Amino acid sequence: MSALIAENRRARFEYHIEEQYEAGMVLEGWEVKAIRAGQVQLTDGYVVIRNGELYLIGCRINALRSASTHVHPEADRTKKLLMSKDEIRRLIGKVEQRGFTLVPLNLHYKAGRVKAEIALAKGKAQHDKRETEKKRDWDREKGRLMRHKVSSGPKD
Repeated sequence: MSALIAENRRARFEYHIEEQYEAGMVLEGWEVKAIRAGQVQLTDGYVVIRNGELYLIGCRINALRSASTHVHPEADRTKKLLMSKDEIRRLIGKVEQRGFTLVPLNLHYKAGRVKAEIALAKGKAQHDKRETEKKRDWDREKGRLMRHKVSSGPKD
């Protein structure tokens, strides 16, 4: 089981998720400490491909106040993602040919290491976003109605 660190909730609203992958991350020591302290934000993150390698851009890790003086933390540093070459080649092919994009879904711990879950996704049209919102509102209302019905059931 893996513990969730940060989640990009907008990704599921903005995109149709096709496939999900798990990737390791190259982090510096101060970044790991800041992640453990919960100083990470993933909402504006996206994944780019450069020279056959994956990079996570826009993942903000705020340095702790207790960071060492000889370390110069950069909150929006580009982080390299680690995956097997075969998986990366497959992703490159799909992104270049079929108009997919790569978005980070979440960061989590797995066996003591920080992993990123990334998704192969297609952008949603405006009407799809409205449909998602309607469904979410209806599910919420349905839950309210069911709770109300259960709590105000017949009295014997």
